[in-house]
Amino acid sequence: MLKSMFNILAICGSAGFAGVMLCIGVTLGGYWRSLPSSDFLSWFAANNHFISNTIPIIVAPTLIGLVGSIWIAWGTPNASLWIASGVCMAIVIILTGAYFVPANSAFAGGAMPVDEVAGKLAQWIKVHYARIAFAMIAAALGVIAVAK
Repeated sequence: MLKSMFNILAICGSAGFAGVMLCIGVTLGGYWRSLPSSDFLSWFAANNHFISNTIPIIVAPTLIGLVGSIWIAWGTPNASLWIASGVCMAIVIILTGAYFVPANSAFAGGAMPVDEVAGKLAQWIKVHYARIAFAMIAAALGVIAVAK
């Protein structure tokens, strides 16, 4: 029962995080790119908190599930799959803290020169898609681990 709970949290959490990020990238990313840079900065300053407040809600259960799944699988052939899933989510979390938190703060803070916004947003979206891929891979590895 405990094993199933951890596995479900790990897989659903990783997949859920990928889904939230996919929605942000496709829906909001497309909208943001359609705005003039100054309007994007105004939108981001007013609404960034809605995005940043959702991350902990999804990341916390994911980490609990991954740590528990790795712990329970330790010493079994499936441990390597769970560890790889954990590494993928670690990359997502590192990218979030090292790249997205500062970039989002720069967008929301309004201190970024308007002529730099389009280039920074294009880069943000490219790195964001990598983050989505790592979360999807994490979820897929969890599914494979459970199926073995």
